[in-house]
Amino acid sequence: MAKKSSKKTGPVRPQLGDNVEILSAGSVLEQPITETLETNYMPYAMSVIVSRALPEIDGFKPAHRKVLYTMYDMGLLKGARTKSANVVGNTMHLNPHGDQAIYDTMVRLARGNESLLVPYVSGKGNFGKAYSRDMAYAASRYTEAKLEDVCAELFGDIDKDTVDFVPNYDASTTEPTLLPVTFPTILANNTLGIAVGMASSICSFNLRELCETTIALIKDPDHDLFSTLPAPDFVGGGYILYNEKELKNIYETGRGSVRVRARYRYEKDGNMLEITQIPPTTTVEAIMDKIAELVKAGRVKEVSDMRDETDLNGLKLTIDLKRGQDPDKVMQKLFRLTPLEDSFSCNFNILIAGMPRVMGVREILNEWTAFRTECVRRRTYFDLTGKEKRLHLLKGLAAILLDIDKAVRIVRETAEEAEVVPNLMIGFGIDKTQAEYVAEIKLRHLNREYILKRTQEIEELEAEIARLKEILDSPAKIRRIIIDELSGVAKKYGEARRSEILYEAESEEEDEEEDSMPDYPVTVFFTSEGYFKKITPQSLRMSGDQKLKDGDSVILQQETKNNAELLFFTNRCQVYKCRAGDFADGKASLMGDYIPARLGMEEGETPVCMAVTEDYKGHMFFLFENGKAAKVPMSSYATKQNRRKLVNAFSDKAALFWAAYLHDECELAIQTSAGRMLLVHSAQVPEKQTKNTAGVNVITLKRNHRITSVRPAEGMELADPHRYRVRTLPAMGAVLKAEDTAEQTSLV
Repeated sequence: MAKKSSKKTGPVRPQLGDNVEILSAGSVLEQPITETLETNYMPYAMSVIVSRALPEIDGFKPAHRKVLYTMYDMGLLKGARTKSANVVGNTMHLNPHGDQAIYDTMVRLARGNESLLVPYVSGKGNFGKAYSRDMAYAASRYTEAKLEDVCAELFGDIDKDTVDFVPNYDASTTEPTLLPVTFPTILANNTLGIAVGMASSICSFNLRELCETTIALIKDPDHDLFSTLPAPDFVGGGYILYNEKELKNIYETGRGSVRVRARYRYEKDGNMLEITQIPPTTTVEAIMDKIAELVKAGRVKEVSDMRDETDLNGLKLTIDLKRGQDPDKVMQKLFRLTPLEDSFSCNFNILIAGMPRVMGVREILNEWTAFRTECVRRRTYFDLTGKEKRLHLLKGLAAILLDIDKAVRIVRETAEEAEVVPNLMIGFGIDKTQAEYVAEIKLRHLNREYILKRTQEIEELEAEIARLKEILDSPAKIRRIIIDELSGVAKKYGEARRSEILYEAESEEEDEEEDSMPDYPVTVFFTSEGYFKKITPQSLRMSGDQKLKDGDSVILQQETKNNAELLFFTNRCQVYKCRAGDFADGKASLMGDYIPARLGMEEGETPVCMAVTEDYKGHMFFLFENGKAAKVPMSSYATKQNRRKLVNAFSDKAALFWAAYLHDECELAIQTSAGRMLLVHSAQVPEKQTKNTAGVNVITLKRNHRITSVRPAEGMELADPHRYRVRTLPAMGAVLKAEDTAEQTSLV
């Protein structure tokens, strides 16, 4: 008898302990990088750009808008302050981020933080200071907040369908996509944002000037912006260095930078400078750190002490000066060397209808005007619709004025409640909406006095409806409304400029570094291993032998001044420029500064020669291993832009054997491995203006012969020096006499 098959049809579920093979497990799925970017990275990038980092035409990023709308919804525009933690908790219905991120946003909007020229949050408690990184704000449970009065201009028409509302992240409520602002908030406050692949940086303008400019643009599209909007205005004040070309570029393209300088006063009694306003891009601590660094490096010797005396009266940084210093000159130096003068970079990148656009001031204000025009139009239509509905109801009420008793009788004699409205419609010839309104009137109101008072509104409503229709049909009337609103904002909330404009800023023509370096004698040392040190004469007289690294030796010792220029030529045919004053005064017992690390040279790059000059006169003399020499004027290495690194400092066609700075023409003694010497006067080598010139042939070298040493001929005791001189170059030189062999010195 055949056994029944034990096989089962259909899928077999794997049991615990079975060896189950999972298809594609452990395999790498190949996917084109373009597809990965489109499906994974692009949605993230767009979300950051559209929903987080860039402001929209109403002047707010989503995070700011959510905080402000939540506070408005909580009744904090006219009500009393509430705990900031309460605001943060309620905002999380719209903004599903951490409470700290929401509180950080609210703090920046507060008046006490001094981040915004037009603050939106009125706070109580410690909200920190934007100009100090150490003055941190208190936790949200300790501070209280409400909306500033100016926020009435942000939410005045929000309940009249002026902007669109969308569901929040869990569809439990709705929030506005924009705020119907009555003035150009987008340019009234600083806004910084970094998105993916783009950023936004908007400077603030004075509210009164901004409103006046917008009004002027509405009246005349070709209005000269500079006549009403001369320059930006910052909450921290300071001085704006007027640069018409740069400002014009910002106004037209939305890109550029504004130079802002700190405001100070000099207290003669205490011989000290008091900084009371600083640029918006820096902090008090950053300024103090920089000044301390300069004082330590010896670049600012006029300052004896400084301290932060900021208190409830505002910012104050005090700098004590040494006796006999000119305060104005000291401040000019500090402006150049510290963030007391800084640039605010502008990049007016704004979302318009969900698309980022970089626009100038004129284009931004035109876009805002178009946005506000639509808000006014929607508000007018909302009011018109509401008044038309009210008029329609009142006309139905007026109809029963003719016979109130008839209306009462119809209601009383109707057998069923559902028939009351139809019977009223038939009895008075009114529609269902009017009949519903009449039917809901209380019995106590069915008197002639009440009805007459209600029907008196009809004429007023008809006149108002006619006026609203005229507004909708007339762009000029809409523009007039916007102008009136702007005028009201400027009058009610406008303030004087905080940042003063310097049309002719003080500038010193002398070289920045010359003025910033104290001038006193020093002796500089440079070693073959690349170490440098600078020692004052007094310290040098009291010191012993120079401390050097094992195997190292001093190849240049020279007396000079602290503000002398140092040029370090490297094995990469580059030269690094600095000043002796950039290095601290040292001692013989110290090894000194390692130049490649101190000057930030490239990996494997080492200095081979140091030149010390105060006037860039004379020449650099280069002798290459192939027997060629190049003489380049020192003036070729002088730069007006104070560049710190120059490439192609000398030729790279052959290896460099020897280089030196010759302040005056001199004679050089060149020796070769063939036992020959050639005396070459530097005047015999023609001068070349091109720094990387290959040079001219000076000494002829036979195969397998090479140069062994080069040194100045002055001081050498040669029996017959004329023996080693030639009239024309190149030459092989003469064989060294036995009595001259003792003069052989290898100085590279």
